[in-house]
Amino acid sequence: MGHNDSDRTAVAAHGDEITPALVQAVVRWAPQVAAAVPVAAAAALGRWRGAQEHRARPGTAEADAIRALRELPGWLAERVHGALELTVRALPPVAGAAAGLGDGVAGTFAFGSLNTEAEALREARFVEVCRPGSAEVIAGLVSRLVEHEAVAGLLAGDAVGDEEAVAAAHGAAYLAVAVVTAAGVLGDAGYDKVAAQVGLGLGVASALLPSRSMPVAYEEAVLAKKRAEYRLPAFGSMQVAVREHVFALAEGPVSAPGGFGDNGLVEVVDGGVLVRTGRETGVLEVRMRVLAEPPAKIDTQGWHEVVEVSWPARRGDATFVGPKHYNHRRIATPPRPGDLRVRVYAYGRDDVETEAYELVVWEAPSAPAVVHARADRLGHRLRGEPEPAVADLPEAAYRWVSQSALSEAATVTVVAGLTLREVLQAFGADIREPEPIEDLLDSDLEFGPWVTASEVDGIVLAIEENGFRGAQDDVLAELSRGGRAASMFWNVNAVTRLSFARDGELLASDELGRPLGADPAVAAAVEGLDFDDWRDRYAKGLVAVERFTGRGLTVEDFDEIYDAGMGYPLADR
Repeated sequence: MGHNDSDRTAVAAHGDEITPALVQAVVRWAPQVAAAVPVAAAAALGRWRGAQEHRARPGTAEADAIRALRELPGWLAERVHGALELTVRALPPVAGAAAGLGDGVAGTFAFGSLNTEAEALREARFVEVCRPGSAEVIAGLVSRLVEHEAVAGLLAGDAVGDEEAVAAAHGAAYLAVAVVTAAGVLGDAGYDKVAAQVGLGLGVASALLPSRSMPVAYEEAVLAKKRAEYRLPAFGSMQVAVREHVFALAEGPVSAPGGFGDNGLVEVVDGGVLVRTGRETGVLEVRMRVLAEPPAKIDTQGWHEVVEVSWPARRGDATFVGPKHYNHRRIATPPRPGDLRVRVYAYGRDDVETEAYELVVWEAPSAPAVVHARADRLGHRLRGEPEPAVADLPEAAYRWVSQSALSEAATVTVVAGLTLREVLQAFGADIREPEPIEDLLDSDLEFGPWVTASEVDGIVLAIEENGFRGAQDDVLAELSRGGRAASMFWNVNAVTRLSFARDGELLASDELGRPLGADPAVAAAVEGLDFDDWRDRYAKGLVAVERFTGRGLTVEDFDEIYDAGMGYPLADR
């Protein structure tokens, strides 16, 4: 037979009436129960903050304690049950403690359980079926007991020791109060099965603990543990919240920023370091390196603004401020007080689509701020300096590639002087048998050779998604027999190849940034392109291809080719 929520409410309404006998039983027996809990299990319970979402099983009205017990790791329930078996068996029932329980279920009923369930969970659920509302009654009593002056002193408020010891004392104390209460109530009701008493006590404690403050000593114990375990160098990145053009590296709450007039990028405030961004709000991925000593050199290549400041950390362990769910790759400063040197690198503040930051931190005596690089217009504006002219970066026209299907690996080949049919034949494609690109991606050819192409204004644009036939020397030479051909290849491992051919002869082919020979046309194609700057490197290669052939692949070309949706498998070579 079942029961409904009104039955539970009626029963639970009496569950918070504590008696002197119950208080005396808790004061008498809770220390013994707490002492019997294994340290590792007690610490895990003490740190327990509950699952992110509490979900009752479909079709049930599960009590919070049972739900909380389900969420606990199975090993914890089993270890606690085994360790407390003898101690709890010796606990006497408490007369009158079961007064809040209603009548048991009459008649017959079925009870299902998985063999994988811990015995403590299975028996706790069984009690809830037999005596509906037991969990709520015990939870109500415990919530009153932990506030009682005679019991409050047992709750490890003065715990000392390392992080595990403090967490264990906290978890064991609350667990002991809940288990003694559960044993008193169920014993008084004539139900003396230890697994049920431990299970309901553990469920009540795990539901209650997330709302209870940790002992005063716990924060310092955690910090001491972090200090003992912290190793340099440390590297990482985080998704960082930007609000009102600012993100923070902070120990806690920080003061409001000023105008960033001193250096145009960084301000040291009470509680942390603030960085002025180009975007007003949103989320940025920020990298940080924490070093054991100052960097060997100051590398400003690829950054617009680089500023170095000193910051006196009060306690250490400063990290980026951001939404909780973004902090999965947390990186923090050394978890100890002291003077820190913070070097902030910024890129793209004038064009927020490419905005990026890196912080390098090391321990060093306080020193004046230093501006190592000042190049963006925002920095000049904040410093009250005349703004530089807007830089005309040709690679900006190809930044769309990093957001396209070609972002990870591709070869783009541009051919002047051949027809579309001739280009496809040089690639080794059978122009009579095109296939839908979707089918090619879904087939074994997803990582095999295929090409799609289009002829525009007498120029053939060929795209190999995750392929490289156009980057092969003999193929590119063949493609150039009617004039010029160039290709740009890149892959997920950051391997690149920029290649040029003319009149059937390969002129140059190598990794981006390496010498490409003395041919004037090749030299003109790469002139002014900074391949040492790792940003937009593939886009710069595509600029060189366009300069050499007289035509580039635009986003409109790409969309038109992919909207047509046909590709050609390439024969093995």
